[in-house]
Amino acid sequence: MTLTFVTGGARSGKSRLALRLAAATGAPVAMIATAEARDAEMAERIAAHRRERPASWRTVEEPLDLAAALRGLASDELAIVDCLSLWVSNLLERADPAAIETLAADAAALAAAHGGGCVAVSNEVGMGIVPANALARSYRDALGRVNAIWAEAADDALFAVSGRVLRLERA
Repeated sequence: MTLTFVTGGARSGKSRLALRLAAATGAPVAMIATAEARDAEMAERIAAHRRERPASWRTVEEPLDLAAALRGLASDELAIVDCLSLWVSNLLERADPAAIETLAADAAALAAAHGGGCVAVSNEVGMGIVPANALARSYRDALGRVNAIWAEAADDALFAVSGRVLRLERA
């Protein structure tokens, strides 16, 4: 497996699909988790995701330096990056917004070149209404560009909707 990019709405089945794709390879898996438990509800979501994974899978918690997490993989490990949506949110809070596309391109190139393969998960947030405030519009735009960068770097791109999956063709 090389780089597979999985996008879709909230609760669309993206993460479960990533887990199934990884498990099907039989390879050792490293889960690169970008979420941070900033409140009790998020802590429970993280715990629920942990319970869904085999105990033998390694977890790398990295909310910001995705490239470093990818560089730290063993050559035979399949990586799951879950998720780019939270990674972009974390970066918008702490990094120069102008640097996000460069960081995304660097990380996507590393993921695509990783010999063990990678499945990257991200929300699709650009199909709804235009957000009313500047921060939400900035997030939607940044994530849209990041998703396009990762989809372009990927060998396969999938769109999850209501637990079903569509393969995305190149334009």
